[in-house]
Amino acid sequence: MRMTTERKILTVARHEGNWSVEHEGVHFGQSADKEVAKAAACRRARSLQDDGHACQIRVSGEHGFWIKPS
Repeated sequence: MRMTTERKILTVARHEGNWSVEHEGVHFGQSADKEVAKAAACRRARSLQDDGHACQIRVSGEHGFWIKPS
């Protein structure tokens, strides 16, 4: 039997006119610059990995794909 580890998903997307990171329903790292928000996501992912969690960062709007906010 293969064991799988649940990943922590961090999503960089537009939120209220800026770029921000969403993790478990909480937005942080707001910036007008997408690269700054991506850096905030990387810092949080590294912290989560240091605590033993697998992580994935998704960036909305790259490669022509957008997530429609609900």
